[in-house]
Amino acid sequence: MPSFFEALSTNPLLLAALFAGLAASVVSGIIGSYVVVKRIVFIGGSISHAVLSGIGFCIWLERAKGVTWADPLLGALVAAILSALIIGWIHLNYRQREDSAIAAIWSIGMAVGILFISQTPGFNVELTNFLIGNILWVSKTDLYILAALDIGIILLILCLHKRLLAICFDEEQARLQGLPVHSLYLLLLILIAVSIVLLIQVVGIVLVMTMLTIPAAIANLMTTSLSRMMIFAILISSSFCLSVNYAAYYLDWPTGATIALIAGVVYVLSLIFLRTRRAVSKPVAS
Repeated sequence: MPSFFEALSTNPLLLAALFAGLAASVVSGIIGSYVVVKRIVFIGGSISHAVLSGIGFCIWLERAKGVTWADPLLGALVAAILSALIIGWIHLNYRQREDSAIAAIWSIGMAVGILFISQTPGFNVELTNFLIGNILWVSKTDLYILAALDIGIILLILCLHKRLLAICFDEEQARLQGLPVHSLYLLLLILIAVSIVLLIQVVGIVLVMTMLTIPAAIANLMTTSLSRMMIFAILISSSFCLSVNYAAYYLDWPTGATIALIAGVVYVLSLIFLRTRRAVSKPVAS
């Protein structure tokens, strides 16, 4: 077997997978930091599972009805943005019942997707890739989309970072400052939705929250600055993608699941290390 680095120079699929992981790390590091700080991981989970309705619907249209333009990724994007807007509207108008409504959207999205999939003839490998992820499935078009998303998100965050920071920590204070809190909150949810759809191609629906939240959660243990947290999260996520692609090449493990496993283990070890360090540095009472 050739070495990993030799394979990179001869295998375009492996090289594309590596670039996709690095590009996805930028998205997950920036948007994931907002998700962790705002404490809306549950909302992100609801959006990530609701996209199955759009994927299932488009696969059904394509395979059962012969609609060639019904791309599952397009269906996922529409379903993600729609569910994000619905969740945002519920948060802004019915906050006392927010958790129950989010759980309902989570369940409805999954149920609708499963119903359409059950009516689709044949075994669908493409659906399996969406569910559990297959980074080797990434095409050049996907890489261009990921790169465009990275650039768009970076430019948008540079313009709106202080405003988004304000609504993440204190919505009431942001409202008193005259900021359009509702619009900014909905924009943040849309950014989360778009990021989730593109991350699905790397790790799948089942594991997408791992890449979106765990690198940011680890970075949050290292700093109290949101800007530094984003940088650390991007570096941590990138290191996961690099190391896991290297390990998965030799072990023949699925990359998405391996990323989730390694990220989860590192997060638990980080918590243990932090707790031990605090216990050691804590002064002993005389």
